[in-house]
Amino acid sequence: MMQQRHKMNMQVAVRRLGSAGGVLSVCHGPKIHTVLRRLSAKAQSPRPILSVAPIRALVDEKFKVSVENLPPAAPVTVHSLHQSEDQDCWEAYGHYISDHRGTVSVSEDLSFGGTYSGKEPMGLLWSMRPVPGSRFGLRLRKMDVCAPMLVNITVFSGHEGFREHAPLASVVTERWHVAPGVQRVEVTIEGMRGTLFIPPGLGAFPGVIDIWGGGGGLPEYRAALLASHGYATMALENFALDDLKGKNLDLNYFEMALDKLKNHPQVISDRVGVVGLSLGAIFLLYLTAESPTFKPQCCISICGSNILSNDGTLNGFYNSMFRNINKSRLDENNSLIWQDVGLEMLCDPTSLVDVGKINCPLLLVSGTDDQSWPTPKFADLMAQMMRSAGKEHLVTTLAYPDAGHLIEPPFSPHFRATAFKVGGNNKKVIMLWGGHTKPHADAQEDSWTKILTFLKQHLYSSH
Repeated sequence: MMQQRHKMNMQVAVRRLGSAGGVLSVCHGPKIHTVLRRLSAKAQSPRPILSVAPIRALVDEKFKVSVENLPPAAPVTVHSLHQSEDQDCWEAYGHYISDHRGTVSVSEDLSFGGTYSGKEPMGLLWSMRPVPGSRFGLRLRKMDVCAPMLVNITVFSGHEGFREHAPLASVVTERWHVAPGVQRVEVTIEGMRGTLFIPPGLGAFPGVIDIWGGGGGLPEYRAALLASHGYATMALENFALDDLKGKNLDLNYFEMALDKLKNHPQVISDRVGVVGLSLGAIFLLYLTAESPTFKPQCCISICGSNILSNDGTLNGFYNSMFRNINKSRLDENNSLIWQDVGLEMLCDPTSLVDVGKINCPLLLVSGTDDQSWPTPKFADLMAQMMRSAGKEHLVTTLAYPDAGHLIEPPFSPHFRATAFKVGGNNKKVIMLWGGHTKPHADAQEDSWTKILTFLKQHLYSSH
């Protein structure tokens, strides 16, 4: 009886092993106990754990991504994916090998390939690019700054062909442009349109006016981030290049904006600076040098130039630039290069603004591979003008090797060429901005740190 019962138990065990997916041809005596122990150990082995810390952070804050409970020396790929507000998907990934403990730390370990390589704690963000098959010439820009940028971080087994494997683990992280408590206030006064971001707390705060480039519109993400660092910042709607043609526009628009910000009850009136990128920087440099009422405490030019026109009007600038549009050219990918247009205007002394008249601290940021505008040459010229005026102590120049024109807040993806509207007929071209991904990312991180230091020194420190 006991022997029959033992035989039946063996048969049940064999049937269960077969139904569990095991391969079992002969299993007698003690061998079945060995198989059962192995299967039990396999069933109880811990699943990989993926962690992101902090899981919610400002977009200029670093995070730490780590994976645990992997087999030792296991090849894995850590992948990031973001769907933009216009429904385009962006991705980045690095290939790693787990250590003897079965862990991978993106902050500490080397990536052996992917969209970035080496020890790059934030490579999962700054090396993002459109997924294969996307439209050409995309640019990732946050439109609704009151909603987070959601990034899905996933770990896959293997390197080549990693997408063919099921994810081992996944985490969604939130990247914010506004810190808790930052207020967003829409501003529409006397034809002026902007958005004011007020830091949390009682105030009053130092103020900043933030103006973008020739694409026009009202990007808010840099202003929101500056407010998160303690500055009451007004993102001011800028004119697109096409808006300048044939319209009666003048620079009083910017003078009025500075006056309104200085007189805001939560702004310290004598501690207001200005930040401009590209065309926005051109306007700010001209006004800071020439306007009797536009007197900021400090001025930051990101890839700007001291050029407008000899009559000091926006229309004049437009006409002067497009008189030289024949100097533009196409590269091998049919991307438009405007650098020579700026060089031609640089040679026209009647178009140059004498920044030697500027009496406030001036920070000039440029990339040496800027293909859109010869900003390093303009920066050298402006520094020379300041020296000639005995104001060398007021100017700081940052020139970043192999960085391009669009130097944005840190960990933003690099855009070497994107779609851009030029010519007044809604025609879009692919504009070559220049730069190479890794050095451009380094330039964005370093320049942002120095911009915040510059603002703190001149708007918060006692004089």
